[in-house]
Amino acid sequence: MTSRAALPVALAGLALVHAGPAATWLPVVRRGLPGLAGAGHADHVALTFDDGPDPRSTPRFLDELGRLGCRATFFVLGEMLERHPELGRRIVAEGHEVGVHGWRHVNALITRPGGVASEMGRAADLVQAVTGVRPAWYRPPYGVLSAEALAAARLRGLRPVLWTVWGRDWTASASPASVLVTLLPGLRGGATVLLHDSDHTSAPGAWRSALGALPGVVARCRRMGLRVGPLRDHGVAGAGARAGTRAGGAPGRRLRSGTT
Repeated sequence: MTSRAALPVALAGLALVHAGPAATWLPVVRRGLPGLAGAGHADHVALTFDDGPDPRSTPRFLDELGRLGCRATFFVLGEMLERHPELGRRIVAEGHEVGVHGWRHVNALITRPGGVASEMGRAADLVQAVTGVRPAWYRPPYGVLSAEALAAARLRGLRPVLWTVWGRDWTASASPASVLVTLLPGLRGGATVLLHDSDHTSAPGAWRSALGALPGVVARCRRMGLRVGPLRDHGVAGAGARAGTRAGGAPGRRLRSGTT
């Protein structure tokens, strides 16, 4: 094969290496990678929220979680946290966990080379500066990973994690009832639940469907004898013990998740 003929093959190979991790977006692939999907302890359900913090909606979620006696993991966007740092501080002050969702909600496969790593690092640094806690988790926008994203997360000490079940709460037609019905088949011990505390990248007002479903989700878990809480208490396979540590290395504020 001539060098000219080999070039398309080489480029195709590089593209496959870059985009290959994105296959984890598919449920059938995630089932084969339980650690990446967020599968955890058989008596625990991890509750996670994406796309905030948003002053129109995140405080309502925090109020409801407080009423329910639950803690959760909030995957924040850097651009949102930069605008509303007081909400980031409130999330941590109330015993919740903050993870990194990138700076902007952009698909890793269409981002310029180096862009994912740069924005991930920028967002992680902001989380630490605002909250005083080093983030432990990274969830890519749209759940789409790339080779660059995986390498950058490893360099930053961030654990990539997706979800085992979602509520499809981002659409204009979503309702509390539809979110709960969508979640129920996968709402079991070890599950990581994906919901959204903001409509920043969703249909306007879609967050109301997740908020309205939240009491039913927690009640259902508790009826099954399951604890509900953040990823740091979920026992995700292969996860390190650094979740929730202060910038100086000392343990951050830790509350028992799913207090019932």
